Amino acid sequence: MISKLFNSLRESLSDIPDGASIMVGGFGLAGQPKELIDALLDQGAKDLVIVNNNAGNGDTGLAALLAAGRVRKIVCSFPRQSDSHVFDALYRAGKIELELVPQGNLAERIRAGGAGIGAFFTPTGAGTLLAEGKEQRTINGRDYVLEYPLQADYALIKALKGDRWGNLVYRKTARNFGPIMASASRITVAQVDEIVELGALDPEAIVTPGLFVQRVVAIGAEK
Repeated sequence: MISKLFNSLRESLSDIPDGASIMVGGFGLAGQPKELIDALLDQGAKDLVIVNNNAGNGDTGLAALLAAGRVRKIVCSFPRQSDSHVFDALYRAGKIELELVPQGNLAERIRAGGAGIGAFFTPTGAGTLLAEGKEQRTINGRDYVLEYPLQADYALIKALKGDRWGNLVYRKTARNFGPIMASASRITVAQVDEIVELGALDPEAIVTPGLFVQRVVAIGAEK
């Protein structure tokens, strides 16, 4: 019997090594797998490369991971906002690397990583500092920049419901980066509010098929 269910958050992250690359879902706090991030903080892995839309909010979740000095580099599109003081202080002190990627490019680089696309040309960033050192072409009179896909060792994502095969459905906009990150990572760990019986999810409503998910943890049970 195939079952991807794990009994605890800690167990689902136990094999993450130092230096791992990890995609973390969420758009700000929407869809952020905070409980998985807290478990990663407890787990102890360091020297991490994090791919996320933001660079942490306030002092919890991803910001707490940064504050603990566990992240070597972050790849994101929106590193600064009113409550991103943890990242801001680390970056100004030279204690963290930043790869800044326009949001559309970030999403497409992750999607390309999951789809097996070798590279793609995009007009976003052409003629700016973000294009320095990258191949550029003019196509049909418009300037484009060559971008490469993003993949990761792990993806930590949040979904509303899941079954033992790893099929997932999301709550409205909380799905954001979750589906593409699941497809672009070697091991996807999904925290869900509820585990349902196999067959209980409408096949037409499943956004992330279990093919892309290796581990599922119900945070409702832990709470």
